[in-house]
Amino acid sequence: EHGGTINNQLKRLGASCDWTRERFTLDEGLSNAVEEVFIRLYEKNLIYRGDRIINWCPSCSTAISDAEVEHEETEGKIWHVKYPLKDKRGYITIATTRPETILGDLAIAVNPEDNRYKDLVGKTCILPLMNREIPIIADEYVEMEFGTGAVKITPSHDPNDFEVGERHNLGQCIIMNEDATINENGGKYRGLDRYEARRKIVKDLEELGLLEAIKDHENSIGHCERCNTVVEPLISKQWFVKMEPLAKPALEVYKEGKLNFVPDRFGKIYVHWLENIRDWCISRQLWWGHRLPVYYCEDCDEIMVTKTKPERCAKCNSTNIYQDPDTLDTWFSSALWPFSTLGWPEETEDFKYFFPTNVLVTGYDIIFFWVIRMVFSSLEQTGEVPFEDVLLTGLIRDEQGRKMSKSLGNGIDPLDVIEEYGADALRFTLVTGNTPGNDMRFYMERVEASRNFANKLWNATRFVLMNLDENIVGEDINQNLLEEEDKWILSRMNTVIKEVTYNLEKYEIGIAAQKIYDFTWDEYCDWYIEMVKPRLYGENTTSKETAEKVLLNVLESILKLLHPFMPFITEEIWRHLPNRDKALIISSWPKYDEKLYYPESEKNMAFVMNGIRGIRNARQEMNIPPSKKAKIIFVTEDENVIKMLNYGERYFINLASAEDIEILEDKSTIKGDNLSVVLDKCEAYIPLKDLIDYEKEIERLEKEKEKLEGELKRVRGKLSNEGFVNKAPESVVEAERQKQIKYESMMDKVVERLETLKSNK
Repeated sequence: EHGGTINNQLKRLGASCDWTRERFTLDEGLSNAVEEVFIRLYEKNLIYRGDRIINWCPSCSTAISDAEVEHEETEGKIWHVKYPLKDKRGYITIATTRPETILGDLAIAVNPEDNRYKDLVGKTCILPLMNREIPIIADEYVEMEFGTGAVKITPSHDPNDFEVGERHNLGQCIIMNEDATINENGGKYRGLDRYEARRKIVKDLEELGLLEAIKDHENSIGHCERCNTVVEPLISKQWFVKMEPLAKPALEVYKEGKLNFVPDRFGKIYVHWLENIRDWCISRQLWWGHRLPVYYCEDCDEIMVTKTKPERCAKCNSTNIYQDPDTLDTWFSSALWPFSTLGWPEETEDFKYFFPTNVLVTGYDIIFFWVIRMVFSSLEQTGEVPFEDVLLTGLIRDEQGRKMSKSLGNGIDPLDVIEEYGADALRFTLVTGNTPGNDMRFYMERVEASRNFANKLWNATRFVLMNLDENIVGEDINQNLLEEEDKWILSRMNTVIKEVTYNLEKYEIGIAAQKIYDFTWDEYCDWYIEMVKPRLYGENTTSKETAEKVLLNVLESILKLLHPFMPFITEEIWRHLPNRDKALIISSWPKYDEKLYYPESEKNMAFVMNGIRGIRNARQEMNIPPSKKAKIIFVTEDENVIKMLNYGERYFINLASAEDIEILEDKSTIKGDNLSVVLDKCEAYIPLKDLIDYEKEIERLEKEKEKLEGELKRVRGKLSNEGFVNKAPESVVEAERQKQIKYESMMDKVVERLETLKSNK
């Protein structure tokens, strides 16, 4: 059910997979690969069965790996407990965060350099509550600064204590059952839950006068990632993979540059985990999964590792054979994914063609679970690094930055978003709102903005197709016939092709998408299409045809660049373009063309567009509608600027609501009330006499002035109130100060404008 849901989501999102190659980890071929790897590792003594400290989940009733334990900082207690010396000459006080495990103590340890306890090393003390003799030992593991500098050693219930116990041959004393209750080794506490036992033990220690102190202490508590139960370290007979021989080659390939992480900061995490890795517990007490290919003889306990059940015991010839009931950690089979899906251990054509691959895209939260294990498994079984690059994505969080979860009820079904806004909008939002390795907050407003972008492209395409001769071919452009805006848009398109390709190759996918967005919306739709409209409607057939060819050529490149991000709308548009004989998805990627680089045209058009933009903004501030046209007077002595203004006259007329333009070298002859705009190396003046209604504009500004006076009175009153300034948060006070600055600036402009209008009325 879940697999079908995920597949449906992927298909609706536009995942371009060969769905005939879909694989499931329990498929026959993959199961064969899993058994093959287990047997190979066992025969090389890299898999073993033994009693080791493992992470045990009392709720799930199974062992879990270190990577499946989530640690949470928790406010707790640390108890200082006195252990009487055997010779009755005093006590040694230990510090513990888990008094319930006192029942399984087998020693007290101190640091050999700690002068406080040098005379006690080698002596014996009495274990409180159990009245058992335990030695005082010296071990460098003990931190002198922690607690009292003396710690209890419980080898069966703590991984560090287990190592100390191995070094000092302390043996084992298991005091807890798999359901986290105390067993028969816990004396009178037998049958109690671990937390109930803790309360009873602390109370009994206090009554015996052995509880010296209780202090607050922040502790990192391990929880099962599946059910959030506090994990219990237990000695258990499990199957393990020896990690040191496998970790070394995985480290080397990274240090040699054969494996790269994007962003590269995650390489440090990869190295840290491999340098501090412990043997991997791979057996699970679960009913679902790959069964261990391990069989036992009931009569002599012989272990047989094989793909099929032996008919007889290899040692005693008994027929009483049974299979190990445990299953493998799911990450054991997942670690083989890069090659097990391709027919390995057979050298199939698929394996030879597809393995190793170029890039793995995955979340940063499973570097240890999956990435590291794929690397060392591939190196061990094939001698190859499974992929060159690991592109890491972040998590998608809600608007408040919280992780999406069932408990918070803040999860979002992508299919619901697709139904309302379309798959392309969702895809584009996820790409443009993110950078490699960083989490992103999900805002529905951004999906709506992406949908609007798709609509913008659709409407622009409709306009182009409506004005396109059916025989026009975008590639057939005569460069000698190009006008300035044609050269500009082709040159900009050429640059965008280069930038998008570069960023995709660097895995900066969000930057690549943003560059396509900016070019398509701002330059192609808002500028170029508007610039060529007079040519499309004009009588000059040569100019019209050139504009059509450039429109089509640039649109084709936009669709190609945008297709990986928005495959549905781009493919649909593509098939409506003239002379399309193959799908967009299999068309060639656009390439940078040196011949289409026109830096001078880019410079000229940038000047013209900045001028138009400045004039539009100034008119808008004065509430002058675009329908009201007026003469624009430019003042400049720069010959290059004069040349660009003369060439750009038609753009100012078409796009800046100009009746005509005049170019002067001196502004002294300009009379009356004018709207002035400062541009690059020139100034523009627009006579206002026929553009605005002076009486109405004065009335509007008087109302604006009155409103600003009210706002200034309010904010000044607040800031003159010592109680507010001294008691309100600094950020609130600063916000009011900024409001005052803003309102004063607005007031100055309104007053100045009123004076000008009244003097010219």
